[in-house]
Amino acid sequence: MFHLLFSSTAKTQLESLKKNNSLKKRCKAVLKALAYLETNPKHPSLNTHKFSSLEGPEGEEIFEAYAENKSPAAYRIFWYYGPNKKQITIVAITPHP
Repeated sequence: MFHLLFSSTAKTQLESLKKNNSLKKRCKAVLKALAYLETNPKHPSLNTHKFSSLEGPEGEEIFEAYAENKSPAAYRIFWYYGPNKKQITIVAITPHP
């Protein structure tokens, strides 16, 4: 099991998603994806893969996980392992461009 940490950006994005009633379904999908990420970052439904356009504050590899798939502006979670063992830092929770 991993402990999830949130950047200030990710924390703000998640809170905004929780407050928006029109995005309730999307919020539920993001929370479910975060639960999978906490237990198994390689869970098949997350479609986790390396995201080469970004890197963490100490040069960590950034990964992209799917909260939704096959829907317009599907939400994605960007994260990296660390800073300590058994920790994952969520960098951003955002709709796919």
